[in-house]
Amino acid sequence: MTIPFLTFLLERAPYLLFVLPVTAGAYFMLAQRNVLLSFVGLYLIQTGVIFFYVLLSVRRDAVIPIRLEGSSGPYINPLPHALMLTAIVVGVALLGVALSMMRRIQIEDGSLQENVRRREPKKSTRGRT
Repeated sequence: MTIPFLTFLLERAPYLLFVLPVTAGAYFMLAQRNVLLSFVGLYLIQTGVIFFYVLLSVRRDAVIPIRLEGSSGPYINPLPHALMLTAIVVGVALLGVALSMMRRIQIEDGSLQENVRRREPKKSTRGRT
């Protein structure tokens, strides 16, 4: 009974590797009260989705889509890879903006914990005379 189930899992091992960062990311986003850990969870989910798209575009015995002499057979679609490269660039930009915003929150409130932070915003004298 367990042997067919194990072979089923082993045949789909790369897809199961997609599940690990997504579930860890969901845990970090939902169970943690730290803003930084919530953002790490978001980044893990993004990594899992990128990994899943790259896994979907992989074909066995396929060749690159450049016409060469003697190359025939199915071609690899380059579009998912290009889209995922764009998603990686956007994710890194989002990471930079979010880290700078979290740093500003930490400076003003003194903590990144949601239950420790003050509810009323501190009056800022930045930009005012």
